[in-house]
Amino acid sequence: MTDSDRAASRRPQLAYSELQGKTKDEKKRRTKAQKIVTVLQHFLGRTELNGCTAIDIGCSTGYTVDTLRAAGCTVIGLDIDAPGLAYADSLFGEHASFLCADGSGLPFADESIDIVVFNHIYEHVVDPDAVLSEIRRVLRPDGVAYFGFANLFGIIEPHYRLPFLSWLPRKAADRYVSMTGRADEYYEQFRTRSGLIKMCRGLRLWDYTYTVLSDSEQFKAGDMVPPRLASASPKFWRALAPIMPTFIWIGTPGTRKPAGGATRQAPSPLNR
Repeated sequence: MTDSDRAASRRPQLAYSELQGKTKDEKKRRTKAQKIVTVLQHFLGRTELNGCTAIDIGCSTGYTVDTLRAAGCTVIGLDIDAPGLAYADSLFGEHASFLCADGSGLPFADESIDIVVFNHIYEHVVDPDAVLSEIRRVLRPDGVAYFGFANLFGIIEPHYRLPFLSWLPRKAADRYVSMTGRADEYYEQFRTRSGLIKMCRGLRLWDYTYTVLSDSEQFKAGDMVPPRLASASPKFWRALAPIMPTFIWIGTPGTRKPAGGATRQAPSPLNR
């Protein structure tokens, strides 16, 4: 079955915030959001993001939107999760905008957005290739996209906490998750590292995964690195590359390069 065939057979995953209570865990959401902002600041070589127009695709309950706003951005959050958007608007609506919109049809003009955040969303959307096409369309030539992508070959599946779930063929994965009582079927669909690079074609990609892991304090990555591993070397993290749970990448339509200061592991180009 091709990616197009899979997309045609999928239903939108509506009201996700009501299925996953962790979307309202402010402490964890703020931690993840601060990491996003810190990576963007490093790539852009800026300590603030004043004057940038940003969108968060799959914003859910809005904590990333609010953190980007606090960093200086004018921010719009988008999702198809109506309850999540209502929750976000009740908390942050005075300072940011929230739209019920599908990422495969972004309501913005060509080359009008400075920053796009697409963080741990691709496995939930019906057609992630269409979303990436829209991201490329709306980014300014010098704009940047932050990508947090889960790896198909991560050992522990992040949504159901089941080992090797994402490795299995679709029918076997459905049976596995159903037998454990976690869900009726396995909805999420992950890709390999090479498949994700292909999904991002048309953007120049910079790999921040090992930069963030090797300097977890600088990049506010306490959600990814336990304290006992905070001083682990870049070689240690790179040895885990095949089963790395999450990739952190920056994509840009143009020729921008990381402009931040020195790190233990420099961001590396993934393509072009």
